[in-house]
Amino acid sequence: MKEAGSKRDGDGIWVFGYGSLMWNPGFPFVERAAARLLGRHRRLCVVSRHHRGDAARPGLVMGLDRGGSCRGIAYRVPGEAVDGTLAYLHERETAHYPVYRRAELPVILDGPQPRTVRSVTYVIDRADPDYAGHLTVEQQAAIVAAAHGRSGANRDYLVSVVRHIHELGLRDRRLEAVLHALGERL
Repeated sequence: MKEAGSKRDGDGIWVFGYGSLMWNPGFPFVERAAARLLGRHRRLCVVSRHHRGDAARPGLVMGLDRGGSCRGIAYRVPGEAVDGTLAYLHERETAHYPVYRRAELPVILDGPQPRTVRSVTYVIDRADPDYAGHLTVEQQAAIVAAAHGRSGANRDYLVSVVRHIHELGLRDRRLEAVLHALGERL
């Protein structure tokens, strides 16, 4: 895996979102496309003591874990916004979550003529103490039900992620199992 720098794709960069970036990118972009990343899958595996939980009741947020594939949204950021976007993403993704590592990985953009682009995204470090990939569905549901952070209820975050996955015409049975354990129906 190559660490991301400010390598430009023509006049900008691509950013791949698989969690809240799908509906709340928070940076300027000139193109948005459904995309697929191979070799990583979306997983509710990162302890959140900031956005979706706190020190007393940590929540869980998404991470890109090893294996499989992940569907999400890719955004093309224009050249003039690259530096600001990378700084924003660094603050948003790593300031409170040292478990994330910025990476530059290929994603396949959907469309009439699919193409592969290099994309900035964030993957998890399984050795970090905030990696929670070992939890059962029931344990995840109990954590999500109790957690609330600066960005809102952990339950609302999970519902939003699953809704956006459905908008892509996809299903994520692991995340849907957690929602089911919470009594949520979409």
